[in-house]
Amino acid sequence: ALYSQFASHNAHTLAAVRRMARDRGVAVEHQRLHGMGEALYDAAQEAWRDETVIVRAYAPVGGHEELLPYLVRRLLENGANSSFVHALLDERVPASAVAADPISLVEQAPDRHPKIPVPKDMYGDRQNSLGRDYSQAADREAHAKALETVDREKLTSGPIIGGKLRAGIDPQAVTNPFDRSQVLGHVSEATSTDIDAAVEAAGRAQIDWDRQGGAKRAVVLRAMADALEADLDRLVALLSREAGKTLNDGVAEVREAADFCRYYALLAERDFAAPQTLKGPTGETNQLILHGRGVFACISPWNFPLAIFTGQIAAALAAGNAVLAKPAEQTPLIAAEAVRLYHKAGLNPDLLALVPGRGETVGAALVAHPGIDGVAFTGGTDTAGAINRSIAARPGAIIPFIAETGGLNGMFIDTTALKEQVIDDVIQSAFGSAGQRCSALRILYAPKESADALIEGLKGALAVQTVGDPADPKTDIGPVIDSESRRALEAHVERLAREAKVIARAALPLGSEKGDLFAPTIAEIPTPDFLEREVFGPILHIYRYEPSELQSVASRLAARGYGLTLGVHSRIEAFAAEVTALVPAGNVYVNRSITGAVVGVQPFGGEGLSGTGPKAGGPNSLIRYAAEKAISVNIAAQGGDPA
Repeated sequence: ALYSQFASHNAHTLAAVRRMARDRGVAVEHQRLHGMGEALYDAAQEAWRDETVIVRAYAPVGGHEELLPYLVRRLLENGANSSFVHALLDERVPASAVAADPISLVEQAPDRHPKIPVPKDMYGDRQNSLGRDYSQAADREAHAKALETVDREKLTSGPIIGGKLRAGIDPQAVTNPFDRSQVLGHVSEATSTDIDAAVEAAGRAQIDWDRQGGAKRAVVLRAMADALEADLDRLVALLSREAGKTLNDGVAEVREAADFCRYYALLAERDFAAPQTLKGPTGETNQLILHGRGVFACISPWNFPLAIFTGQIAAALAAGNAVLAKPAEQTPLIAAEAVRLYHKAGLNPDLLALVPGRGETVGAALVAHPGIDGVAFTGGTDTAGAINRSIAARPGAIIPFIAETGGLNGMFIDTTALKEQVIDDVIQSAFGSAGQRCSALRILYAPKESADALIEGLKGALAVQTVGDPADPKTDIGPVIDSESRRALEAHVERLAREAKVIARAALPLGSEKGDLFAPTIAEIPTPDFLEREVFGPILHIYRYEPSELQSVASRLAARGYGLTLGVHSRIEAFAAEVTALVPAGNVYVNRSITGAVVGVQPFGGEGLSGTGPKAGGPNSLIRYAAEKAISVNIAAQGGDPA
């Protein structure tokens, strides 16, 4: 039923395909690029003169913009040391080597290539996390079963102290942002008595936890990673229902949570194993020891209700602390499941308490509580400022504040950038996760010379994005988190219609009014600093600039005061370096999307107005969760230096 076509300039490939086709009695077509391969196919026609050899020559067709990247790629491929064409033209390479069977070379190895690890082992020093592929029917079926299970359950969240769920106060229904008529479960708020009890239990348990050392704490963190992966399908289903996450976003979130646990386990073993010996004069010993600070309050956001929630806790635990965790008001159910998994993984329940509630009540009480020894926060800049002021007003010891907030994130492209790659990365950066990432792209700076073609491409790409139920595998963009967010975004679109130019909006499905679906939007803005602050949702703003304006345009963005991520698309390294120097940002991504940092590979976080550091998932992640103690001993007073 298939008519097969094989394009190759490799004599070995050509002969192999011909042999397989002959053995199976099927007709195939061979292809070569116009201007290449004539000698090869002339020889083939001569060798197989008794057979019908169909050869089609093909040629790239188009303008300079389309042809140049194609031809450059061909030059790179054919010029590579490993290419057949390169080897054929190199007289130093014997014919037997040129015609060697590549399969036999692979089969000579006893197993897979020793220097190419399987995906699970790709990091070398820690295990990679488990994924899903929803193009596979088996993975879709597993998701459907997990979704049915979640929909049958009536989940409960509330104060979890010492491993036990307490009654709390002010019970509320938790609903699905895609369909507000669907009640997923209920949550109650922690009281001041609950918080006091949690702090007291955590303080007692923390002392022994800290003394156990990094290696023993790492065992629990790795067990938590395994527990997350064992429950992956159910967690993804719950993330789609409670947080509006598409399936791929849900898988990425579970993977990130597991990666945090394994990476921080590695850091715990490395940094908290034994005292670090410092160099000094003969007659004394000098050591530096890291240990936990005490009890941390971890306050996490709704846009990463599992990954950041789990990661903050894992960092604090790895450094030897106990934790009181306050999840976002919108996503308490997934937080309760994560806490239960931590306890199931072997963590002393007294070391981790869940204290859900509103920021102005539970959040404020946590930050001001005298038993709290540090605060980790991810969320809005205004809230971070309020927490910072509250901490500064506390009597007693100055406690660390580890914050990560959003940013007015921009991407600069020049005329050398590959349009198709820019479109893919811009769509992913601006509209992935419904634009609800602190790293999401807010403003695209496009050169006037190529802006029209780029904008047409972006409009076409947006038009084929499917907006709908995030639990459906075919959905690309789900709802925003709540009605307050949706109304704020709609109000911003009205401003764009008055003061700028709305050029595209995605289509919403029938019945979108039952939840908080918002139509992703592209708009052109009249000035490079049109946005005074971050617009947290799927709205892309485009500004056209002249190359001569680059410095002033970038400076006006930088003058807004905060940028968490910065993107650059260019084939000229000097352009990327110039933009990076002009726009201070915590994370810079060149020729790729600006979302989707990888734990242990791309540490993520901001400085200045976008955060206080250290970067999450980086080698310095645990420093501010820990306290340092220096011990110097005059061993000469004991009779000499035993070393």
